[in-house]
Amino acid sequence: MKITRKHFLASGAMATAGMAFNMKGLAQAGRKDNNKMKVCVFSKHLQWLNYHDMAMAAADMGFDGVDLSVRAKGHVLPERVAEDLPKAIAAVRKAGLEVYIISTDIVDANDPLTDKVLKTAAGLQIVNYRTGWFTYQKELDIPANIEIFKARLSGLQQINKKYGLHADYQNHSGEGFGSSIWDLWLSIKELDPKYIGSQYDIYHATVAGAYSWPVGLELIHKYVHTTDIKDFRWEKKEGKWKLTPVPLGDGMVDLSKYLGLVKKYNIPGPVTLHCDYSSGGSESGAATLTIPGSDVLKAIKKDLGVLKNLLAEAGL
Repeated sequence: MKITRKHFLASGAMATAGMAFNMKGLAQAGRKDNNKMKVCVFSKHLQWLNYHDMAMAAADMGFDGVDLSVRAKGHVLPERVAEDLPKAIAAVRKAGLEVYIISTDIVDANDPLTDKVLKTAAGLQIVNYRTGWFTYQKELDIPANIEIFKARLSGLQQINKKYGLHADYQNHSGEGFGSSIWDLWLSIKELDPKYIGSQYDIYHATVAGAYSWPVGLELIHKYVHTTDIKDFRWEKKEGKWKLTPVPLGDGMVDLSKYLGLVKKYNIPGPVTLHCDYSSGGSESGAATLTIPGSDVLKAIKKDLGVLKNLLAEAGL
């Protein structure tokens, strides 16, 4: 069963799911106590909706804002950023929310698209952006790679100063740069946390260091400006242990301990909710779903409820 955006909207699935939009509620959304952590939906999971409907869905589910994908195959394509980013942000703000962060492919300050994306974002009062990922060059040793990454991040710091932006590098488990956290810290420890830092991912930190992740967080916490949150568990399939994303609270991530440390270190946020478990293709940014759109929204809203309860328990 294939569900297109047009079919979804025409079918009235939102109404069926109890997601009728309340304009009064939309007007008040995003105006919560400034001491509370702002919660964003990752727009990758809503790429089957256009800007207006994505923003309305995020507001109706109860999010404070959107982490907007501005990258290849994203909600906004980098080459069209000047034309489309203003439209996307206008839709989000009209819904009473804010775009607290954009997720990009940016890894090089000298790439012409980098200046185009950041100049446009700054002109729209965006402050935070997530970078793309760096890859280790196998022919070089680790120290030599670190020097290359330091130079790249230093270049991004300079362009961030120009536009008043902050770049966040997301740690991913595996053999890539940033997985161990130590390599990321070594590359940014001499840079200004006002312009360069980390989007800390507790899911990947737990995968990389099930019990040691608090050490990495303590090391880098002064550079963590934004975070994202999701959950997983290990499952044995066909005789091999595999990483399986699951709804928030159903997995192995010690969310309470993590958020307690976020509170202790006064990490500002925003936090982006990622829903990477199987959900009709929305987990991978599909433009066409294989399940009803109402089911996707219901799952995201359930995760948001779990996250809000966890944040409240942590005093965030």
